[in-house]
Amino acid sequence: MKKMSKGLIALIAILVVAILLAILAFGNYNSLVSLSEDVRSSQADIETQLQRRSDLIPNLVNTVKGYAAHEQEVFSAIADARAQLAGAGSIADLAEADSSLTSALNRLMVVVENYPELKSDAQYTALMDELAGTENRIAVARRDYNEQARTYNGKIRSFPTVLVAGMMGFERVDYFEASPEAQSAPQVDFGA
Repeated sequence: MKKMSKGLIALIAILVVAILLAILAFGNYNSLVSLSEDVRSSQADIETQLQRRSDLIPNLVNTVKGYAAHEQEVFSAIADARAQLAGAGSIADLAEADSSLTSALNRLMVVVENYPELKSDAQYTALMDELAGTENRIAVARRDYNEQARTYNGKIRSFPTVLVAGMMGFERVDYFEASPEAQSAPQVDFGA
């Protein structure tokens, strides 16, 4: 009877350890799923704000065209950048498309500097206010996404979650990073 009770105790101990490990694995898995969804939600917020900005741009371009119709190269660059943004799939593609669109918008702002009467146009001013607000929303959405990505990436690399993450196929996500071109402001020459 002593042998049986020792064997039974060992079996119960093994069973308890197995149950605790299963609970730990399920808890980690559920936590990873939740963090992954937070990252996806934050990426969707960026996409929403980028789309908002993209939707404002045709009105802005049309307003500027009324004053500067001969600036076709800038208008084409904006159209190309908007198309690139619409076709972006990954966060890296979004960041690249965002950078292209920002660069094209910066060139548009340089063109606008040559038309003082345009800067006083009510429609232009209203559109620029909307665009400025949208740029702030984009910055917040980027920051929120990167924070979610940091939390998620940290979690999938920490022990014991790294074991579950590896077995269940959770992979590191990219951060939303500005391109090197976005680090420099456009040069505006008021003397021209």
